[in-house]
Amino acid sequence: MTSFQVRLLAATVLCFLATVPVVSSGADAERASPIYGVTIPEGYRQWELVAPAHETDPLNELRVVLGNSVAIEAYKNGTLPFPDGTILVKLAWKHVQSPEFEPAFVPGAATTVQVMVKDSKRYPSTGGWGFGRFINGIPVDEAQHQTCFACHEAGVKNHDYVFTRFAP
Repeated sequence: MTSFQVRLLAATVLCFLATVPVVSSGADAERASPIYGVTIPEGYRQWELVAPAHETDPLNELRVVLGNSVAIEAYKNGTLPFPDGTILVKLAWKHVQSPEFEPAFVPGAATTVQVMVKDSKRYPSTGGWGFGRFINGIPVDEAQHQTCFACHEAGVKNHDYVFTRFAP
């Protein structure tokens, strides 16, 4: 992906942020992820962009990761492990070809909102991270949440279990 395509993707994704449902931090237990109790944080749509991403087979998604101020500060300073209070939110959409500009891809239907919360006291057995996956603001089942940490542990244990790198 060229730098122009990355910039185009980031701009397009930010335009579509309003299409993703939000659950406030005061959400009831039905809105909290199984296992971890993570909810979609209030106000996350105003957070800074960490990086865009493109997932190919099998998901075929465009993604963007946003971070709260603690996360952004850690990324800018190269702080690892991430400090407690770090929250990352990944928004994902089906990736479709732009009808206006053939070489570009744009977000289609929203697929998931995924949340990582760093709290080393609350989540000591998972590297200090709690996870949440949501479809239309509703947490997905427990079986899917059981895969979160295993994937992060296998792939990025040496980067404090975080796949996303900062795109300055």
